[in-house]
Amino acid sequence: MPVGELLSVSCSIQTSTRVYKLSIGAACALSWPSDRLIVQVLDDSTNEVLRALVELECQKWVEKGVEVKYETRNNRNGYKAGALRDGLQKQYVQECEFVAIFDADFQPDKDFLWRTIPYLLENAELGLVQARWKFVNANECLMTRLQEMSLDYHFSVEQEVGSSMYSFFGFNGTAGVWRLKAVYDAGGWKDRTTVEDMDLAVRASLKGWKFVFVGDLAVKNELPSTFKAYRYQQHRWSCGPANLFRKMMKEIIFCEARPLIFLLFIIAHWVTFFFYCIIIPISVLVPEVHLPKPIAIYIPATITILNAACTPRSMHLLVFWILFENVMSLHRSKAAIIGLLEANRVNEWVVTEKLGNTSKQKCNAKIAKKPHSRIAERIHVLELIMGMFMLHCAIYNLLFGKDHFFVYLLLQAGAFFIIGFGHVGTFVPN
Repeated sequence: MPVGELLSVSCSIQTSTRVYKLSIGAACALSWPSDRLIVQVLDDSTNEVLRALVELECQKWVEKGVEVKYETRNNRNGYKAGALRDGLQKQYVQECEFVAIFDADFQPDKDFLWRTIPYLLENAELGLVQARWKFVNANECLMTRLQEMSLDYHFSVEQEVGSSMYSFFGFNGTAGVWRLKAVYDAGGWKDRTTVEDMDLAVRASLKGWKFVFVGDLAVKNELPSTFKAYRYQQHRWSCGPANLFRKMMKEIIFCEARPLIFLLFIIAHWVTFFFYCIIIPISVLVPEVHLPKPIAIYIPATITILNAACTPRSMHLLVFWILFENVMSLHRSKAAIIGLLEANRVNEWVVTEKLGNTSKQKCNAKIAKKPHSRIAERIHVLELIMGMFMLHCAIYNLLFGKDHFFVYLLLQAGAFFIIGFGHVGTFVPN
């Protein structure tokens, strides 16, 4: 292999002081010939103190013989996409053939490159090798356990099946290796949406590049453990694909290799919300709307159980997972509509707060048992309205109904109220 064939990027986008050392350390410790590895740290932080700490950490690894390039910007234009685009324009990148990308809280194992680069060397048509995620703080609270169930399904089914069938699957934005030729051929990083990773993957797929998912290679990272951070993340993940579809509709429709699978990211939220939170409650209030048990119970239950089977250790949390996902479908559906209509929050980018795996770091302050945030930040009006609607339908069904939908409706109403009042996730003092 020629010198400078690989570029490893650790992307630190306005990250927390609790996680940057882990990310930089893991990237610099990757097993690869030192004269063929460049570690580029992209720091988009606006905190001068944090910048100084990150630069100091990079300097420590330079003194150990690792070629580390610390890059900052005077602005945050384009957010992550802008930082990645500027990073690839550096002169030393021109000699590189591959780029491995890790977000600020990701910690790849030392053999990550040896288990990904060979795929790209063996197949010249391959543009991306994507690894799965392993969550170091999944046991921190109930909300992180439920997130683990959802993401395990995403990797075990959506990504694995897409890769196995040689069809499109999205780049997860991190823990992946791109062939730089594919990145340039697709037009590079673009900041027109908040899902620059899916944007690049769709364009590369339309150009004919192939992707492979390595399911047995997991990269450690963190889940957001506060509900505020999780809501912002889910808004971006739901709004972005819808907005991307709006912008690329013509290209997708008139291309033979149409990556229509990403439409599921939009439609699935609406189907979940309208079926579980609108149709079932209305069937209780309106006798003319009759739902046969196979449609209302058996088929959805079977699909849900099969999905949850991707995380066997959490099967006992199945009911909580269903209730939580139904509540979040409201938030995701609203975000998807914002993306399609390009409404006010369409380009909102709020960095997902990570706490540095607080459950394992004794040096961190103890997590507060009660939230110290303002009441306005904890109250979610739409969720409370839906809770009242569900509760009304449950009482009506209990008094006048002939079926037992009130059992589900009471549980779902409780879930909407709990989340509506902000009593979910880990609370930390401001």
